[in-house]
Amino acid sequence: MKRTWHEMRGFPPAIRLLLINQLGVNTGFYLLIPYLAVHLGEDLGMSAAVVGIVLGVRNLSQQGLFLIGGSAADRLGARGVIIAGCGLRTVGFALFALGDGLAVLLAASILSGLAGALFNPAVRAYLAQEAGDRKAEAFALFNVFATTGALIGPLLGSALLLVDFRASALTAAGIFAVLTAAQAAVLPARTATPTKSSVLGDWREVVSNRVFLAFSLAMVGMYTMENQLYLLLPDGARRATGWDGAAGIVFLVGTAANLTLQLRVTRALKDRGSRSRWITAGLALMGLAFVPPMAVAGLTGPPGSLGAAALRALPVLAGALLLYLGVMIAQPFVMELIPDFGRAELTGTYFGLFYVVSGIAAAVGNTVVGWAMDAGGQDAGWLPWACCLVFGLLSAAGVGWLHKLRALPERAPAGPVAVAA
Repeated sequence: MKRTWHEMRGFPPAIRLLLINQLGVNTGFYLLIPYLAVHLGEDLGMSAAVVGIVLGVRNLSQQGLFLIGGSAADRLGARGVIIAGCGLRTVGFALFALGDGLAVLLAASILSGLAGALFNPAVRAYLAQEAGDRKAEAFALFNVFATTGALIGPLLGSALLLVDFRASALTAAGIFAVLTAAQAAVLPARTATPTKSSVLGDWREVVSNRVFLAFSLAMVGMYTMENQLYLLLPDGARRATGWDGAAGIVFLVGTAANLTLQLRVTRALKDRGSRSRWITAGLALMGLAFVPPMAVAGLTGPPGSLGAAALRALPVLAGALLLYLGVMIAQPFVMELIPDFGRAELTGTYFGLFYVVSGIAAAVGNTVVGWAMDAGGQDAGWLPWACCLVFGLLSAAGVGWLHKLRALPERAPAGPVAVAA
C-alpha cells in the first residue's frame, strides 16, 4: 500500500485525480448495481421480464454507445466528456432512488448506461495521453484503484441496505456528484486535436484496421474470464464450503494481492520482453486459473467441519489468486498497447471500439458460462470451469499468433506507432 501511494505521487495531479476517480466510480457503481435486481423484483414487485428489461436497457445503453463516447472524447476533449459522464450517472442513480414507475426507472437505466459509455473510454484516453511513456505504470495503478473500489462498493452497499435501497442509491449518486465537482475544479483542460475527417470517417479508419480488430477479438476471453470474479468463482466458493461468506473471502484475498503485487509485477515485466508476450502469458495464466477449482467443483452441502471447509476453499482461492495475477500481468499492457494502433487523435475511438467488442464478448461469454453452470449440475460440475479454461487458452493463442506474425505495434519511446490497416 505504501508503495502504491509513493508511485501515485510521482504522477501529475490530473492522473492522481483520475485514479481516485476510478476508486469512487467503482465504489458507487458496485454499492448499487448488484442490488438493483433485488430492489426491482422484491421491493417494487416487478416481474422477472420487466426486471430484465430495465437491466438490459442499462447494459445496452452502455455497451452499445462506447464508440460514441470515445469519439466525443477525441473531438470535444476527454475532460468535458468525463465530467458529463459522471454528471449523468449522478442523475441516473438519483432517479433510481426517487422513482418507482417503469418510465422513471427506464430513464435512470438509460442515463446511467450512457454515463458509463461516455466516461469509460474518455478516462482511459486522458490517462494514456497524460502518462506519456509511463502508460503501463499508470494503468497498473488504475487497476489497483478500480479493484479496491469493486471491493468497497458491495461491502458499503450491504451495510446501506440495512436502511433501505434508496439510501444506497442516494449514496451512490452523492459519490458521483462529488467526483463531478472534483473533476470540474481540478482536471486540466486539454485542447482536442482536430482529426480532419468526419465521425464516420474516423470510425471507418478504426474498423478497417484489421490488426486492431484481430487483437480485439483475440482479447474477448479476457473480459469473460475477469467477469467470473463476480459469477463463477463466488458461486464455486459458496458451493465448496457451504458458506455464503466464502464469496467475500475471494474478493478480499484478490484485492489484497492486487494492492501488494500489481505495481511490482508491471515494473518487473515492463522492460523484459514485448508487451504482446506478457499479454499472452497473462491470458494463459487466467485460463489455467480455472483448473484448481475443478477439484472441488462437484462438492455441495456442508463440509462437516471448519477444517474441511478450509480445505475445500483452498482450490477456489488458488484459482482466484491465479486469475488476479493473470489480470495484473496482462491488463496494463493491453491498455498501454491500444493507443499505439493508430493516430493519437483517435485514441478515444480506439478505446471505444475495443470496449464495444469486449462488452459484447463478455455478455456472450457469461451466457455460455451460465448455461454450463446449469447444464453441468452436480454430475458435471467441471463444465463451466472447463469453458473458462478454453476461453483463456484460445485468447492466449490468438494474441500469441499475432505476436508471432509481428503484427502488433512495438513500444515506442515517443508518440504512437501507426499500424497499417
